[in-house]
Parts: sequence; structure tokens; C-alpha cells
Amino acid sequence: METISSRQVYANSWMTVREDTIRRGDGSDGIYGVVDKPTAAVVIPRDGDRLHLVEQFRYPVGRRRWEFPMGTAPDRTELDPRTLAARELTEETGLVAGHMQLLGGLDIAPGMSSQREHVFLATELTAGQTRREHTEQDMRARWFSTAEFERMVREGVIVDAQTLAAYLLLLLHDKQA
Repeated sequence: METISSRQVYANSWMTVREDTIRRGDGSDGIYGVVDKPTAAVVIPRDGDRLHLVEQFRYPVGRRRWEFPMGTAPDRTELDPRTLAARELTEETGLVAGHMQLLGGLDIAPGMSSQREHVFLATELTAGQTRREHTEQDMRARWFSTAEFERMVREGVIVDAQTLAAYLLLLLHDKQA
């Protein structure tokens, strides 16, 4: 596939949207709308059998959602994934990790977005103050046992795709240990 042209159609502090004119291998033309966002990190804070989640209102779906702490740097800044993960963890939960291990990477929505996400397991946690962004003022945070987490997944309470994919990486990590 070849990109013939590209134009930015929208931008804000978190993302840009572009429309690309493309030519397929068979010579036919087409378009793609692409959401470009900076690298993201998701963090799985774990203390023994407990997982720390955050809950916030997600405007696009009009509902509150429980999920692992995650995010990007402001103003579409690219940060080192490990630095970003530590920042998001402290910002959203107040926790500081003594150990942060990379579990893997995710393409968040490859059919429409270029964004990549790095998944980290955070352990040896100490509590501190949150430093939430203004947009996160309604956020709540809480510990859940693994059994509670899995029950919430089965009951459709936890439906965030990034959280579910991150949990799978955690399960695969634990199988290797």
C-alpha cells in the first residue's frame, strides 16, 4: 500500500486526526482516517493477590469504567515508556513502584489509530499523593483481589480492552515465572 497524500484535519492537546489518500497493490485508490496519538503506557499495580484499578467517566461511551492506570504525556509529548508508566501510576493512584517490569506492547486500535502502548507490571509499591490532571478530577482508585477483578470481567463491569489485554499479558508472565 502506498500513501499518495496526507492532510491533518483536526488536532488538540491529545491527538491529531489525518486523512490519507492511498493506493492499494491492485492500483485502486482509497482513503484512511487515522488518529495519531503519542505512545501510551498502562500499568498493572500488583501487591500480592491485589490489583489497583482506577475508575473514571469515559465521555465517548458515556459511562464510568474501571481500568488499570494508563495514559499519555500531555501536549502529545513522546516520553520514554518506563518514565511514562511511572508518571501515570503516581499521577492516578499516588503509588510509587520500587520495581517496574515491561510485560509487552499493544496496538490500541490498529484499524484507526497509530498509537502503541507499553504494558508494565508495578510491584514493591509505596503509597503517596495523587497528582491527577484536571480532566481526572472524578477519578477514583481502589484495590481489588484477583478473584474480584476476574468476577468483574465476567460480569461485564470491566470492559476496557487495554485493561483486558494487559491482564492477559500478566497471566502469560505469571505462567512463565
